[in-house]
Amino acid sequence: MSEQSPEQDGLQPQKDVEEWVTGDEPATGPQLSYLRTLAREAGEDVPADLTKAEASRMIDRLQRRSPRTGGDAAGGGAAGP
Repeated sequence: MSEQSPEQDGLQPQKDVEEWVTGDEPATGPQLSYLRTLAREAGEDVPADLTKAEASRMIDRLQRRSPRTGGDAAGGGAAGP
């Protein structure tokens, strides 16, 4: 039995956002849309003029806190049933 490579698993190794060639370009529409949703749920604002790399880091941070993505909901929200 052989092990599958990350490509065969459907998992791609992630490059650090600091190494992205396009990291300094403006954030994409889909990034901003998702980021606004996460930020609204977390009670945060999305800064204007985010780069792709900045948006990615903010998405990662908010995902860790969001109940939508299985993160901690430790944002002071109402308790569930």
